Amino acid sequence: MLNGCMLQYFHWYYPNDGNLWKQLKGEAKRLSDLGISAVWLPPAFKASGGGYSVGYDIYDIYDLGEFDQKGTIRTKYGTKQEYIEAIDELHKYGVETYADIVLNHKAGGDEIELLKAVKVDSNNRNEYISDAYDIEAFTKFTFLGRNKKYSSFEWNHTCFSGVNFDNKNG
Repeated sequence: MLNGCMLQYFHWYYPNDGNLWKQLKGEAKRLSDLGISAVWLPPAFKASGGGYSVGYDIYDIYDLGEFDQKGTIRTKYGTKQEYIEAIDELHKYGVETYADIVLNHKAGGDEIELLKAVKVDSNNRNEYISDAYDIEAFTKFTFLGRNKKYSSFEWNHTCFSGVNFDNKNG
């Protein structure tokens, strides 16, 4: 399509009511009629804030609102089934969909691990400004609510090159 028009179909302050996917499904024809040729959707993953998170603090990339994790089944925007139905409805009217995915943000670890860390200069992360010392970091992700469905991979401290919070020292 020449000169398409993409709509960002979310904003930071969207209500935590789990209705975005249902709303989007209901507006698919209207968006198409208005000349919208594509929509940009927020991250659909379960994030550390469960049903309250905007999705940029990714907890589980395999949970699109299907598993009871982080205090909720749905994400801030709805359930996995509602997400799929909204996308299907958009496609029915010729509207393309683009999912915002953020794979390098990880938050909400299930367990604390004790590990060695060094402080780095905030302007040059290659420059150490401390000796190695013990910290406690939320770097263990077991995804118990998903029970290994879709992937059995678990995250631990070896998956991270840095952390931004030390539970031991504050």
